[in-house]
Amino acid sequence: MGKKLIIDEGKNAVYGGCILGGGGGGIIKEGLEKSKKAFKYGSPNLISINNLNPEDIVVCVSLVGAPSAENQFLSDKQLIQTVEKMQKELDKPVKAVMTNENGAATTINGWLQSSALNLPFLDAPSNGRAHPTGSMGAMNLSEIKGYQSIQTFAGGKDEAEVFGMVSGSLPNASDTIRDLSVRAGGLVAVCRNPVDVNYISENAAIGGISEAIKLGEVLFEHSKGKDRINNVVKYLNGNLISTGKVTNFSLENKNGFDVGRLYINDIELTFWNEYMTLERDGKRLSTFPDLIMTFDLESGMPVVSAEISEDKEIAVISVPKTQLLLGSTMYNKRLLKTIEPIINKKICEV
Repeated sequence: MGKKLIIDEGKNAVYGGCILGGGGGGIIKEGLEKSKKAFKYGSPNLISINNLNPEDIVVCVSLVGAPSAENQFLSDKQLIQTVEKMQKELDKPVKAVMTNENGAATTINGWLQSSALNLPFLDAPSNGRAHPTGSMGAMNLSEIKGYQSIQTFAGGKDEAEVFGMVSGSLPNASDTIRDLSVRAGGLVAVCRNPVDVNYISENAAIGGISEAIKLGEVLFEHSKGKDRINNVVKYLNGNLISTGKVTNFSLENKNGFDVGRLYINDIELTFWNEYMTLERDGKRLSTFPDLIMTFDLESGMPVVSAEISEDKEIAVISVPKTQLLLGSTMYNKRLLKTIEPIINKKICEV
């Protein structure tokens, strides 16, 4: 049942996931290290939603924090602990794990836990692209009146180490986890929101992990930077918007998030972990959850917002949301509205 993943697919998932992260979802170095660790425990078993029964319970694993945080720490034990603790909190067996989103480090969230605990990994991230808030990765559970979220967490080391379980309304539980990530040094592992397969089939980005792996393959079909970028743009049915040097780059860590903006020629990008808006001379070209992504112009490798620097030569691409595999939350205007006061730009009414 399912498909045993191999190391090369891990690499492709990291790079393809990075592109689909749209500026967030962790950094490539972290993703590659996590991938190698996962295969030390065996081969993750990737399964489709059709391999499970409608009533089977699946848990979502994720990382919460700011990519640029300097004191973050997570161990294999902590990643595994979150799933084990969740299982103890439930009265039904966990049949699979899934990730909350695609990203360099997040596409493979759960691969290590899958290998270590012999649990299948579901080819259905909560969202097919990265997003800033926990609620955006909760498959619209936030819209269920009276829903109580269960989230187990672990992260940090020495005096900063945290481990435990939070239960409450989805916004309160997610905000608490975000606060704990700051206290833990910038990052925590989370296992959260157990749901049945029937709910996942209606709300997750079905096939999103396979899509990330394929996109990684597409990236490496060429060796030259511009060819790689053009190949990705063609595969995603997107557009190459601009190339040039980064100017007026600003990044600030606010409450566990990276917030900032940058300019390339006449193009302005804003980000809240992920890129949120793309404008040319004040005219909106792309808006989250459209995919906006940056690439190193020379190598063609994707570059997340946390690794952008002044004068860096980059390319900017955009892909309409209609061309992406997305979870149901990406069409929830109430959740998308939360972006607006952070970046001081309209998201829902453009």
